[in-house]
Amino acid sequence: MNFLTVLLTFFVMEGMTWCIHKYIMHGFLWTLHRDHHDHSNEGHMERNDYFFAIFAVPTIALMYYGTIHNFNMYFYISIGITLYGMAYFFVHDIFIHQRFKLLRDTQNPYLLAIRRAHKQHHKHMGKEKGECFGFLWVPVKYFRMYFNKNKV
Repeated sequence: MNFLTVLLTFFVMEGMTWCIHKYIMHGFLWTLHRDHHDHSNEGHMERNDYFFAIFAVPTIALMYYGTIHNFNMYFYISIGITLYGMAYFFVHDIFIHQRFKLLRDTQNPYLLAIRRAHKQHHKHMGKEKGECFGFLWVPVKYFRMYFNKNKV
């Protein structure tokens, strides 16, 4: 049951991420997210990086609460959120935005589809008219684009 809680939480986080990205990051907290789109920051860090702390604090609180209560469900929910956060960092910051130069020349259709959808998201410099707010699951048209290409 604990494994299922972790797994379910991980997948639920994709929907949560879509909503948070669309309605909060492109909404009332656009001031923190804007530099991620217009690259107005100086140096390696962006104001957008504060979202790491914003999301980490409640996760740490859940982990702490779950730990002091005999590793109850909240602990396993926090593990699912943490694993999703790790996947997000690896895919978004390392793979897509190349903060570390890894997987630059991949031919993996899934990774290429995610990269393409993210490029579509970033073509809009403002907070309006956005698209592709997801992270690990993006519109099917991007998957088709690369999966069909490899069948030829």
